[in-house]
Amino acid sequence: MGESSGPGQFARAVLALNGGPTDPLVVGAAGRLGKQARTEVIAVHVIEVDWTHDLADVVPGSQQRASEVLDRAEAQAERSGLTLKTTLLQARDVGAAIVDEAAAVGADLIVLGLPYRTKFGGDFAMGRVIPYVLQNAPMAVLVVRSPIPVESGESNTEPRVATRA
Repeated sequence: MGESSGPGQFARAVLALNGGPTDPLVVGAAGRLGKQARTEVIAVHVIEVDWTHDLADVVPGSQQRASEVLDRAEAQAERSGLTLKTTLLQARDVGAAIVDEAAAVGADLIVLGLPYRTKFGGDFAMGRVIPYVLQNAPMAVLVVRSPIPVESGESNTEPRVATRA
C-alpha cells in the first residue's frame, strides 16, 4: 500500500466513478485531500460485464460512456488544480475490481460516492458496491454521500427526525 504522510493524509487515492450524480462530490473531496497532502489521485471507472459477454468483449455504448465519465472527472480536477490519472476497467463485479485495482496500485485510500436514495419501502439503499468495498478493502475507505434532497418548503440545514406511529 502507499505510504501515508501522517494521520488523515494519504499518498495515493483511488476514486471509484460510476457516471452518477456523486462523481463531482468524489472528485471534489479528492481534490481537497490531494492538494493538502500531495496525494496521487487515480480515477477508476469499471464497466460491469455480464456473463453473456466475454470480459474482453466491447459492450456496445459502454466505452464511449466510460470515456465521458473519465473526461468529466479530468476536466473537474483540472479546474481545481488537481492532477488526475484515469483507468478504465472491465469486470464482472465492480466492487471487487475497485478493491483489486486499489491494491494493485498501492493505494491507501478509496473514495466512493453514495447518492441519497431510498427503496420503495423508504429504507435507505446503499447498493452492493459500497458494502463490498467497506468489507474487503485493506486500505481506508471514504464514502461521500450526496445531501438529502430538500423537499419544497423545507430547509436542508435542520436535521430530520424520524418518528414512528
